[in-house]
Amino acid sequence: MSNSKILITGAPGNVGTEVVYGLQRAGVPFRIGAYHVESARTTFGADADIVPFDFLQPETYENAFAGVEQLFLVRPPALSNVARDIAPAIQSAVAAGVKHIVFLSIQGVENNRVVPHYKIEQAVLETGIDYTFLRASFFMQNLSTTHRAEIRDEHKIIVPVGDAKTSFIDVRDIASVAVLALTDDAHRNQKYTLTGGEALDYYQVAEKLSQALSQPITYMRPSVNTFLRRQKKHGQKFGYSLVVTALYTITRLGNAKTVTDDVMRLLGRAPISFDQFAHDYASSWQLSPILA
Repeated sequence: MSNSKILITGAPGNVGTEVVYGLQRAGVPFRIGAYHVESARTTFGADADIVPFDFLQPETYENAFAGVEQLFLVRPPALSNVARDIAPAIQSAVAAGVKHIVFLSIQGVENNRVVPHYKIEQAVLETGIDYTFLRASFFMQNLSTTHRAEIRDEHKIIVPVGDAKTSFIDVRDIASVAVLALTDDAHRNQKYTLTGGEALDYYQVAEKLSQALSQPITYMRPSVNTFLRRQKKHGQKFGYSLVVTALYTITRLGNAKTVTDDVMRLLGRAPISFDQFAHDYASSWQLSPILA
C-alpha cells in the first residue's frame, strides 16, 4: 500500500479521469479506487496506485481508505438510494481518517431535495469534517458520452428540456477546480457553482455541433413520457432514468441557465467554451452518412 493521502473515485470516468491527470501533472500522489480495476490500469498505466473500490461492497473500503486524508467523491449514476448505497462509504471513510471530502455535486442542488446529490451533501455535512462541494452544471462531455450514439447514428439530440437554456461546463474545468480544492486548504468548507461562460438552449447546441461536424444535427424535444419510454427501450434502469428525468425537468424549469464567475475567479481564466469543446471532441462522434 502506498502513502497516497488522496483517494479518487469516479475514474476512469469523465471528471475522475481528468482529476487523475491533473494530479499527475501537479506531481501530487494519489490512489484510485476503481470499480473496474483492469479498465483503470488500461487508462492510467500499470504503475498507478489502483485498488478495488465498490460502494456496494464494504469489504473494499479498508484498503481503499487506508492512510487517506482526502476523498474525491463521485456518485455512480446507477446509485440513487443514498442512505443504503453511499452513506456507509462516507461513514467508513471518516472512521478511517479522511478529513476532507471534495464532492462532485450539481448546480442548484440546494433548491432540489429530491436528487441524490442533495442527500449526499447532507451526509457529508453530518460527519462534521471539512468539505468542498463542486456544484457543476451539465457536462459538455455528456454529449460525447451519454448522447454520443444518438448524435453519431441518428444525428439527433433527444432530451426533454424544451426551450430552456443550460450553462454547460467542460469537465476539464471541473477537474481543474477539484485539483485546486485537493491541494489548497483555502478551498475547504466552500460551495462552488461551476458553469461555463454562456447559457445555451439545445437548438444552439445542435447548431454548434452541426458546424463542428459538418453534418446537420437536430434537436428533438420529447415529452417526459416519451423520453422515459426511450430510456427503457435502450435498457436503462428505471431508477437511473427517473434521476435523469428529474435533472432535465429542473433544466426545463429554467434552473440550469445561471452563469457564475466561479471558474474564472478560481482558475484565473475564462471557462472552456462550447465551441472549443465541440472542436476538441469532434472525432468522438465519428458521424456516419445519413441514410435516405
